[in-house]
Amino acid sequence: MRVFRCRLCGDPYIGNSPPTHCPFCGAPVEFMVPAEEWEEENIGVEIGEISRKNLEEALELELTNAGFYRSAMEKTKNEYFKGMFKALSKVESEHASIISKLLRIKKPEIPDIPAHDDDLENVKESFERESRAIKFYTKSANEAIEERVKEVFTTLVNIESTHLLLDEETKKLFR
Repeated sequence: MRVFRCRLCGDPYIGNSPPTHCPFCGAPVEFMVPAEEWEEENIGVEIGEISRKNLEEALELELTNAGFYRSAMEKTKNEYFKGMFKALSKVESEHASIISKLLRIKKPEIPDIPAHDDDLENVKESFERESRAIKFYTKSANEAIEERVKEVFTTLVNIESTHLLLDEETKKLFR
């Protein structure tokens, strides 16, 4: 057994080999490094005005998405959806933690965001939320002049894209 840490979120993972994606933030396997090689990359980054504004907007986006998913998890009676929405809420909350570190602030509380009573409607809203995030993070990555901020936004695009794929696959369950 070995200990690996994620370069994006810093959380540790114990296993014989790194996971295909960080179980905490969803970063791809290339972000999983042996713990002895890990260095904190989110604290102490000098951030310009444009990136600060984009990170503040990203924080709000991640917090409200986490709140929406938590609400969707609490409303559903289906165990598949409970698991899916719980995992998405945790990942979005972890993204908020990453962004808070970059902003050098304490992570705000996750707000209560109402979800629909219908699972399909929640999956559709998830798709819309993830699509907005991808569009915004792509723009933010292009605007960032700081290498770490650019890397974080680019990786968030990758992660949120996997959420879109999950939504697409999940919609098939309703056919």
